[in-house]
Amino acid sequence: MLAVCTALATCLTALPAAANKLPATIAAVKPSIVGVGTFLKTRSPAVVFSGTGFAVGDGLSIITNAHVVPSNLDAGKMEQLGVVVGAGQDFRFRPARLAALDRAHDLAHLRLESGPPLPVLTLGDSRGAVEGQALAFTGFPLGMVLGLNHVTHRATLSAITPIVMPSLSSRRLDARAITQLQRDPLHIFQLDGTAYPGNSGSPVYDAESGAVLGVINMVFVKGLKESAITSPSGISYAIPSRYVQELLQQK
Repeated sequence: MLAVCTALATCLTALPAAANKLPATIAAVKPSIVGVGTFLKTRSPAVVFSGTGFAVGDGLSIITNAHVVPSNLDAGKMEQLGVVVGAGQDFRFRPARLAALDRAHDLAHLRLESGPPLPVLTLGDSRGAVEGQALAFTGFPLGMVLGLNHVTHRATLSAITPIVMPSLSSRRLDARAITQLQRDPLHIFQLDGTAYPGNSGSPVYDAESGAVLGVINMVFVKGLKESAITSPSGISYAIPSRYVQELLQQK
């Protein structure tokens, strides 16, 4: 009993320390986070925002959700896939190409086609993540409506759960859910922070170290995890970073 109390006291003491370091962590993380979208010179607005991404590796690799990447571009009008970097109204578009796609985990790897590398985030080992861990995620929940403004949400890792929740009735199972049930179970992170559609692709990182442990997902997960219940407010999901590591190894 004494050992349990001592461990609990240690954890409780560590929480304020992580909170105190979060402002510095946010400042270090923000330069690595980009908007993801397309550019078409003849369109108004020329840049259409579709989600958030973040730089890893050599600074030319961008990670985001697969569903954030448009399935078709208007080649005839020279529409370009790319990322938006900067802040506020001072931003610029940088073309990128799709380097790899992992639809099973809803992840995409983009490569910047030109220009200098961006500051990068470190990918942490998501296998070491524990429930109760203090996390944060930064992205663009409002898109570019009010300019490119980074927004950070605190989050606790509330649970590590299978992506598919068993249906109460077979009539509620669709082909997508049945396929997922037949595979090895994919465990995802459930967070108590509220994310919005523009946050798709945002990095979920340790509040103290800034190491990325997951990627916010607002479409793929909810379609499977919550097929049998009303979508609750204040709950978000993230794909563990181990799948990002696997994606980056694809040639």
